[in-house]
Amino acid sequence: MQLEVHVEPGAGELRSLQGWLRSDPDVRRSAVTELRGSTPRSGDMGTALDVLQLVTGNGWSAASFVMALMAWRQTRPQRPRVEIRRGDTVIVLTDCSPEEIERATRALEAVEDEDRGA
Repeated sequence: MQLEVHVEPGAGELRSLQGWLRSDPDVRRSAVTELRGSTPRSGDMGTALDVLQLVTGNGWSAASFVMALMAWRQTRPQRPRVEIRRGDTVIVLTDCSPEEIERATRALEAVEDEDRGA
Protein backbone atom coordinates (compact mmCIF):
# COMPACT_ATOMS: atom_id res chain seq x y z
CA MET A 1 0.00 0.00 0.00
CA GLN A 2 1.24 3.48 -0.80
CA LEU A 3 0.25 6.51 1.28
CA GLU A 4 0.99 10.20 0.90
CA VAL A 5 1.22 12.45 3.93
CA HIS A 6 0.91 16.23 3.62
CA VAL A 7 1.74 18.49 6.55
CA GLU A 8 1.07 22.18 6.82
CA PRO A 9 3.15 24.34 6.87
CA GLY A 10 5.50 22.19 4.78
CA ALA A 11 8.98 20.82 4.15
CA GLY A 12 10.54 21.37 7.57
CA GLU A 13 7.65 19.62 9.27
CA LEU A 14 7.77 16.79 6.73
CA ARG A 15 11.47 16.23 7.45
CA SER A 16 10.71 16.16 11.16
CA LEU A 17 7.88 13.66 10.63
CA GLN A 18 10.04 11.47 8.42
CA GLY A 19 12.73 11.34 11.12
CA TRP A 20 10.11 10.52 13.74
CA LEU A 21 8.61 7.70 11.69
CA ARG A 22 12.05 6.28 10.88
CA SER A 23 12.83 6.17 14.60
CA ASP A 24 9.61 4.30 15.44
CA PRO A 25 10.45 0.56 15.37
CA ASP A 26 6.93 -0.53 14.37
CA VAL A 27 6.71 1.89 11.45
CA ARG A 28 10.34 1.43 10.37
CA ARG A 29 9.87 -2.35 10.23
CA SER A 30 6.88 -2.16 7.90
CA ALA A 31 7.17 1.03 5.83
CA VAL A 32 9.67 2.92 3.71
CA THR A 33 9.44 6.72 3.75
CA GLU A 34 10.57 9.15 1.07
CA LEU A 35 10.20 12.91 0.72
CA ARG A 36 8.95 13.98 -2.69
CA GLY A 37 8.30 17.21 -4.45
CA SER A 38 5.37 18.17 -6.53
CA THR A 39 5.45 19.61 -10.02
CA PRO A 40 6.34 23.30 -9.76
CA ARG A 41 3.65 25.83 -10.51
CA SER A 42 4.11 28.57 -13.07
CA GLY A 43 6.69 31.01 -11.77
CA ASP A 44 8.15 28.62 -9.16
CA MET A 45 11.80 27.62 -9.31
CA GLY A 46 12.31 23.88 -8.89
CA THR A 47 10.11 21.61 -6.82
CA ALA A 48 9.03 21.97 -3.24
CA LEU A 49 9.21 19.04 -0.87
CA ASP A 50 5.59 18.74 0.06
CA VAL A 51 4.77 15.03 0.28
CA LEU A 52 6.01 12.26 2.53
CA GLN A 53 5.39 9.02 0.70
CA LEU A 54 5.08 5.75 2.63
CA VAL A 55 5.17 2.36 1.00
CA THR A 56 4.00 -0.31 3.40
CA GLY A 57 4.64 -4.00 3.37
CA ASN A 58 4.06 -7.05 5.52
CA GLY A 59 3.50 -6.32 9.16
CA TRP A 60 1.87 -2.94 8.43
CA SER A 61 -0.22 -1.70 11.33
CA ALA A 62 -2.53 1.22 10.68
CA ALA A 63 -2.95 1.70 14.43
CA SER A 64 0.82 1.94 15.03
CA PHE A 65 1.16 4.40 12.16
CA VAL A 66 -1.68 6.64 13.39
CA MET A 67 -0.32 6.56 16.96
CA ALA A 68 3.15 7.52 15.69
CA LEU A 69 1.63 10.43 13.73
CA MET A 70 -0.31 11.61 16.77
CA ALA A 71 2.73 11.34 19.05
CA TRP A 72 4.83 13.35 16.59
CA ARG A 73 2.10 15.96 16.21
CA GLN A 74 1.98 16.46 19.98
CA THR A 75 5.69 17.36 19.98
CA ARG A 76 5.18 20.21 17.53
CA PRO A 77 4.69 23.73 18.92
CA GLN A 78 2.03 24.62 16.32
CA ARG A 79 0.33 21.17 16.10
CA PRO A 80 0.25 21.03 12.29
CA ARG A 81 -2.63 19.74 10.23
CA VAL A 82 -1.80 16.30 8.82
CA GLU A 83 -3.48 14.90 5.72
CA ILE A 84 -3.12 11.26 4.68
CA ARG A 85 -4.07 10.25 1.12
CA ARG A 86 -4.54 6.82 -0.38
CA GLY A 87 -6.24 6.98 -3.75
CA ASP A 88 -9.59 8.69 -3.23
CA THR A 89 -9.42 8.30 0.56
CA VAL A 90 -8.35 11.42 2.47
CA ILE A 91 -7.92 11.44 6.24
CA VAL A 92 -7.29 14.73 8.04
CA LEU A 93 -5.84 14.80 11.54
CA THR A 94 -6.47 18.00 13.46
CA ASP A 95 -6.54 16.93 17.10
CA CYS A 96 -5.52 13.96 19.20
CA SER A 97 -8.94 12.88 20.37
CA PRO A 98 -9.62 9.16 20.80
CA GLU A 99 -12.42 9.48 18.24
CA GLU A 100 -10.09 10.92 15.61
CA ILE A 101 -7.48 8.22 16.25
CA GLU A 102 -10.14 5.51 15.91
CA ARG A 103 -11.64 7.06 12.77
CA ALA A 104 -8.23 7.38 11.09
CA THR A 105 -7.23 3.83 12.01
CA ARG A 106 -10.52 2.38 10.70
CA ALA A 107 -10.23 4.33 7.43
CA LEU A 108 -6.66 3.11 6.82
CA GLU A 109 -7.60 -0.47 7.66
CA ALA A 110 -10.55 -0.28 5.24
CA VAL A 111 -8.27 0.91 2.44
CA GLU A 112 -5.83 -1.89 3.23
CA ASP A 113 -8.66 -4.44 3.14
CA GLU A 114 -9.78 -3.10 -0.25
CA ASP A 115 -6.23 -3.46 -1.57
CA ARG A 116 -6.17 -7.09 -0.47
CA GLY A 117 -9.59 -7.74 -1.95
CA ALA A 118 -11.11 -8.57 1.43
